[in-house]
Amino acid sequence: MRNEYIRKKVGVAPIEDKLRESLLRWFGHLNRRSIEASIRKIELLNFAHVQRGRGRPKKT
Repeated sequence: MRNEYIRKKVGVAPIEDKLRESLLRWFGHLNRRSIEASIRKIELLNFAHVQRGRGRPKKT
């Protein structure tokens, strides 16, 4: 049986739709915050120049 058939029969929305809805709700929540809020300042940071090491972390 396909998942779509079961979802339709039970009346449950696909998980992709629920995740998208949740992300949009969070984005709207952030946009309503003031520009001085720390979460909005982090949104403006540019992480393009940051490089992470390759592979597994070293044991200490």
